[in-house]
Amino acid sequence: MTKPQIVLVTGATSGIGRATAKDLARAGHRVFATGRRAAALASLEKEAAGLKLEGLVMDVTSKDSIASVKKEIDARTSGYGVDAVVNNAGYGVGGPLEEVSDEALRAQYDTNVFGLMAVTRTFLPAMRERRHGRIINVSSVGGRVTLPLLGAYNSTKYAVESLSDALRIELRPFGVKVVIIEPGSIATEFAEVAMDSIPAAKGSPYAGALADAAGFRKMFDDTAVAPSHVTSAILKAIESRSPSARYVRPWRTYAMLWFMGFLPTSWVDALLGRLTGLTTKKLTAGAAPALPRAAEAA
Repeated sequence: MTKPQIVLVTGATSGIGRATAKDLARAGHRVFATGRRAAALASLEKEAAGLKLEGLVMDVTSKDSIASVKKEIDARTSGYGVDAVVNNAGYGVGGPLEEVSDEALRAQYDTNVFGLMAVTRTFLPAMRERRHGRIINVSSVGGRVTLPLLGAYNSTKYAVESLSDALRIELRPFGVKVVIIEPGSIATEFAEVAMDSIPAAKGSPYAGALADAAGFRKMFDDTAVAPSHVTSAILKAIESRSPSARYVRPWRTYAMLWFMGFLPTSWVDALLGRLTGLTTKKLTAGAAPALPRAAEAA
């Protein structure tokens, strides 16, 4: 193993972030676990008793909050800062894009994209000056394949993919490596939050599909794997001398991406439409019959 690193993990109050913070600490690294919920961080510190894990309250959408945490970390590390940042904070907004409000879409980007970049800009300069560091951005398979009813969330992950690709090339001369982690179906609170954000089906032109949201959630749950699949990739991204640009987890997700890459777009669209209930039959069931074209013109 490489020498112990000082690592900042965002979104460490639950899910992948919480599991990552604990697994990195178990591997001997010093971890600053951050998130918005003080009580959740306190329980995380208790679970990691005896390990080098310290919880700090931080909101990635607040520049003042980020600056305050940087100041605290600098004080605790004698001005050194961190060797690696794991940008994990994020959540998903579900629903047809037509019914996702501007406010919800902006909030999604504030956390998943602008928050990620704000944290990166804050902790990157010290790494660049030392010519050593890692930026680990937790994206999603949804940053490679767009799922209907999760378009808002998926679009933020496409942004993370592009930003990470640019950062990887820009920071390479300074010895700072940028790695993207692309989880598939992982057993966390993500699906619950995303599904709960889907608007009620009643009165919606998408009611036929939204009524099946529970079935979509079950499909997600049935294929989900433990967060350890992702945390092992993050650990490898931090400890490896030459990490890959991307790590997809679980492994079977590679096969899905490979297979879908060979299919015509129209086939993929039809498949995803059927899986999510977005079919003409379901969306027109119970709707008023369409007027004949001649009547429409009149």
